[in-house]
Amino acid sequence: MKTSRYLLASAALCLLATSMPAMADTSGKKIALSNNYAGNSWRQAMLTSWEKVTGEAVKAGQVAAADAFTTAENQATEQAAQIQNMILQGYDAIVINAASPTALNGAVKEACDAGITVVSFDGIVTEPCAWRIAVDFKEMGRSQVEYLSKRLPEGGNLLEIRGLAGVFVDDEISAGIHAGVEQFPQFKIVGSVHGDWAQDVAQKAVAGILPSLPELVGVVTQGGDGYGAAQAIAAANRPMPVIVMGNREDELKWWKEQKDANGYETMSVSIAPGVSTLAFWVAQQILDGKDVKKDLVVPFLRIDQDNLEANLANTQAGGVANVEYSLEDAQKVISSAM
Repeated sequence: MKTSRYLLASAALCLLATSMPAMADTSGKKIALSNNYAGNSWRQAMLTSWEKVTGEAVKAGQVAAADAFTTAENQATEQAAQIQNMILQGYDAIVINAASPTALNGAVKEACDAGITVVSFDGIVTEPCAWRIAVDFKEMGRSQVEYLSKRLPEGGNLLEIRGLAGVFVDDEISAGIHAGVEQFPQFKIVGSVHGDWAQDVAQKAVAGILPSLPELVGVVTQGGDGYGAAQAIAAANRPMPVIVMGNREDELKWWKEQKDANGYETMSVSIAPGVSTLAFWVAQQILDGKDVKKDLVVPFLRIDQDNLEANLANTQAGGVANVEYSLEDAQKVISSAM
């Protein structure tokens, strides 16, 4: 009788096991990062975070490889060729920070058709087979103007510093800024330049346009350009407007110096470079058989007057205020979206 019960119990367990979805073992899986640009501190911090977190995952046997590749030029054609090489090299998943939301769709579809998981982040792609991880970039832009409306209720002239031309992130943040100006019409954008999310480029661009601009009350930005703007404005001996910063260490350091010297007040906002590590873990979870929604949204990282010092103390010299994600963090983001 005991033997019969044991056999019945074993059969029931076997039936239960076969009816449950099988989880893939990712220890032998290879994941690649396709990055289109590395010419500013945000991208450098993003790559550093990727190397740190994925290196630990490889060492722990959670994946077999997590290689990072960056194109020499910010060209969609070059990145598409890079992705096609990754397909030939047999990667199981490709994580992409894309040069264009649409120009890579052909290469992304090729990867999907080859059975490769594709996860885009920051610069996302629109190909339906891919996953997307992004902050609400439009809200990030709009919130800058909302902040200025509280600081400067009478409004005034704004200079807009944009990022890399033609990139999804640049278009979205700019659209949000312009929506903010529509919402708060006491402000007017009197000039716009591309700073490429780099302080040196922004400084040169702002210096070039300043002579043609009236007095400014504010500068709206995308990150990696606030310090460059401040340097250009100071060199021109013009009154310092409220410059929205982008979480770079040099921006936060300048802000702290001005705050201590004369009470200068602003805010700082950007997507954390460590979002690359969230994209890695999302790719790993998809390879592990988890059900993941195609579109995931993460909050942007905002720094205000009262937490400036704490964030500056935790930001390395030449770096960016950051958040890196663990497997457990990714699982929470995934489950909260379901």
